[in-house]
Amino acid sequence: MNTAGHSEATTRRGLELTPFRGLRYDPDRVGSLAAVTSPPYDVVVRPDGLHHLQSADPHNIVRLILPQAGTPSAGNEQAADALRRWLDEGVLTTDPEPGLYVYEQSDGDGMLQRGIIGALRVTDPGEGIVLPHEDVMAPVVADRAALMRATAANLEPLLLTYRGDGSASDVVEHTAARPPLLATTTEDGFQHRLWSLTDPAEVALVQSDLAQRQALIADGHHRWATYLRLRAEHPSPSPWDYGLVLLVDTVRYPLRVRAIHRLLHGLPVADALASLDGLFRVRRLEVPLPEAQAALADAAHAGNAFLLAGDGAFHLIDRPDPDLLARTIPADRPAAWRALDATVLHAALLDHVWGIPEDSSAHVAYIHDTAATVEKAEQKGGTAVLLHPVREEVVRELARQGVTMPRKSTSFGPKPASGLVLRALDL
Repeated sequence: MNTAGHSEATTRRGLELTPFRGLRYDPDRVGSLAAVTSPPYDVVVRPDGLHHLQSADPHNIVRLILPQAGTPSAGNEQAADALRRWLDEGVLTTDPEPGLYVYEQSDGDGMLQRGIIGALRVTDPGEGIVLPHEDVMAPVVADRAALMRATAANLEPLLLTYRGDGSASDVVEHTAARPPLLATTTEDGFQHRLWSLTDPAEVALVQSDLAQRQALIADGHHRWATYLRLRAEHPSPSPWDYGLVLLVDTVRYPLRVRAIHRLLHGLPVADALASLDGLFRVRRLEVPLPEAQAALADAAHAGNAFLLAGDGAFHLIDRPDPDLLARTIPADRPAAWRALDATVLHAALLDHVWGIPEDSSAHVAYIHDTAATVEKAEQKGGTAVLLHPVREEVVRELARQGVTMPRKSTSFGPKPASGLVLRALDL
């Protein structure tokens, strides 16, 4: 069935998605399917979130994706041993035939996301098929590669988006009208449903449609870089030529794009504001968080804007000095990149005004939750920098130009739950 990519009339092949025999939890061998799932490895909040997941069920997937041991190598071996043991004990079972998987997430409040999980042929960025939009950190790639080598498995899917509105999405919607293979509701209120897609005609429709598409990495840059590294280590053809992904057509199912905020350790709000004199307009807002975010959204329509917090109030900073931007923002990048809030934050504010190295966890923390960022700043005497989210089309267009965004510029979601379907590379 690996015919995708060869039916395209252009010289550039597209996405090549292939069925695989999924590994799934036997619901009779675990407390509940919800209790063995986890957010992606890089979203788990340590240590409280990790301990909560570990205690939810002794077979929670977090024991594989974030093994805890004295050393990384010991943790990886621990994960590999657990995976083998769960297979031997029947906690995890292998589906009888290869298939693609239709996956649905909904929150009961109007949000509905559907996509296709499969094994995607790994391609280099230069081929223009899978587009990254963020740089990666080498230690994280090395960590994920060591875990995948030890377990010989893709333990959780990446989240990729594409613009389709074609036959693949038609198949997804038709499949979702059938009884699901599994259904569960996680404690965050999200409902998850999964279907197996094994009919050759339907699989062929999906593959021929995707052969015309390119995808944007929405979440999982480090894991995609890991797939590239591991593919290079194994002579082709091999199972390592493919990696587990969830593909979502954002024409049919737009993702939510949220900002990732910064917590600046050791920089009190008063000091941060004092440094901005003459460089930004600063307005103090004595309003609740939702109203402050609305003010940020209004200001962001006109140009770069941020909210600073941590002293019991919000401070809206906008209208940066053009001379500051001219001397701090690299001039050799596209205009859309130079205008990004994250670019201005890192190049002008962090590097130049505040003198804070962005690559040090001792100085900067990246937090998805807005209220949590403010709360931590107030608790620790630091400064929360709240950003307005960038639009998906801006991210995609920069990625098409081969331009990576500043680190942690976006958070696409909802992200797929880990633990619903795994891929073993030795099956």
